[in-house]
Amino acid sequence: MDRRVLAILHVFACVPLSSSAAIAGQSDLAQRGERVFRAAGCAACHTDEDNDGAFLAGGRAMETPFGTFYTPNITPDPEFGIGDWSEAELTRALTHGISPDGENYYPAFPYTAYTKMHRDDITALKAYLDTVPPVSQSNRNHELPWYLSYRPLVMAWNWLNFTPGKYLDDPARSEQWNRGAYLAEALSHCGECHTPRDFTGGLDSDMTNAGTTAGPEGETVPNITSDRDTGIGKWSEDDIAYYLETGMDPGGDYAGSLMAEVIDEGLSQLGKDDLAALARYVKSIPPVHNPVKKRKRSKRGEFD
Repeated sequence: MDRRVLAILHVFACVPLSSSAAIAGQSDLAQRGERVFRAAGCAACHTDEDNDGAFLAGGRAMETPFGTFYTPNITPDPEFGIGDWSEAELTRALTHGISPDGENYYPAFPYTAYTKMHRDDITALKAYLDTVPPVSQSNRNHELPWYLSYRPLVMAWNWLNFTPGKYLDDPARSEQWNRGAYLAEALSHCGECHTPRDFTGGLDSDMTNAGTTAGPEGETVPNITSDRDTGIGKWSEDDIAYYLETGMDPGGDYAGSLMAEVIDEGLSQLGKDDLAALARYVKSIPPVHNPVKKRKRSKRGEFD
């Protein structure tokens, strides 16, 4: 179905997540966990929709400059999914990027952002994931250069690029701003896609959220800082909240590709309060002048 039609239907049929999550038999904790799940964008990455994959069964290809990663099965299947994980193991995976077997995950998994999650949100997320139907589907091996198959290299990468630790409120800011910052930095991990990366694959801290022509899957990702010429500095907070809810920008265009999935599967299902908080935070992101032009593909499908 055309995304514009989806967006219009969403406007008229929008149901706050707090209601949509009220699945029969689901506990209050699991309902809260679904809100965390939607905000964290788990569905878009862990469901291979292009190939009619089962919900959260993994297998989606994530193309990067370092190779192709395949997202894992996070259903409660005890053999191929995370059904036999304890809450402590899930917490370590999300906050330190370490599997139950002690193996480092590649940073294609955004533990660099999830490390900021509140621990009670992880408890809720675990409760929700345990309600998802298990799918017995094995994980695919990543397709990487030989030298990246040596996992201890990730430890060196972490030393250079990763600072573990929970999100801490800024006492100089309002409760709403801090909620938005938490949603953006810890759960929705906006900066993971909207920030250019250096040669090691780490985020360029001088260009946070300034957009890049080398985003996930080779896509161009826009500048979402408050720069008025190259970012979204001319958008109001209402414009931002409406975009995050429906995918329609102030000019009448609609989000496409990965951002459309992030909105469809996650942000559009947040409550109005959370959307307003996100908008308040995004509007406050310091301006960075960085014109980001969409790359053109050659006839052979390669980027310029």
